[in-house]
Amino acid sequence: MDAEERVLPLVVRVERASPPTRTDALEAAARAVLFMVTTDEPEWRSAVDAWQGNRIRKVVRRARGAEWRRAEALPGLTVSQGSAEVRVYPPIPLDEWPRDLSRLQVSGTELADPEAPGAAHGAVVLLAPDVVMTAGKAMAQAGHAAQLGLWSLPDDVAGAWAAEGFPLAVRTASPAQWLAAVESGAPVVHDAGFTEVTPGSATATFVYPAAVSAE
Repeated sequence: MDAEERVLPLVVRVERASPPTRTDALEAAARAVLFMVTTDEPEWRSAVDAWQGNRIRKVVRRARGAEWRRAEALPGLTVSQGSAEVRVYPPIPLDEWPRDLSRLQVSGTELADPEAPGAAHGAVVLLAPDVVMTAGKAMAQAGHAAQLGLWSLPDDVAGAWAAEGFPLAVRTASPAQWLAAVESGAPVVHDAGFTEVTPGSATATFVYPAAVSAE
């Protein structure tokens, strides 16, 4: 295990007049994580491998206007999903945040869905029905679940999914959906409890393939 702990930074664009929907932001974050953990960029690859050899922490911050433009100028990649834009960066040591990212707000990121999302098929991240999280926290958990889900897939399935650009859905599970996923042996995220939730809380899981009906 690498002795130096790292964190994966994600920044969601939240313009005052046109914030993204919650579900779009969660799905963009999950896909952004997947693109970063499968990167073949040599310098990024070494940072990702070192990060994955330790605790795989993720931190989500928000930006708008000039803040977002400065965040876009830093090495990373931006993933768009519906109304959302999320930028992900190679993992960095905990105490070495670039100034233009360290100045961004990290807590209290809240977003809403004007309409309930519909049925989901294929790769689905399910959020626990009994854990309350801000949008920022849920984005990190969705990314973590997607990452565990990718690792759980056979190589050929994971490769085909990657070739499609990692299409996925994020939904809050009903109690029955959550129980069925957990009992099936799906990978489950147990949060370290640094923010918002009790340490060890089961926050998200991943199912693939799946058909999750709106309830």
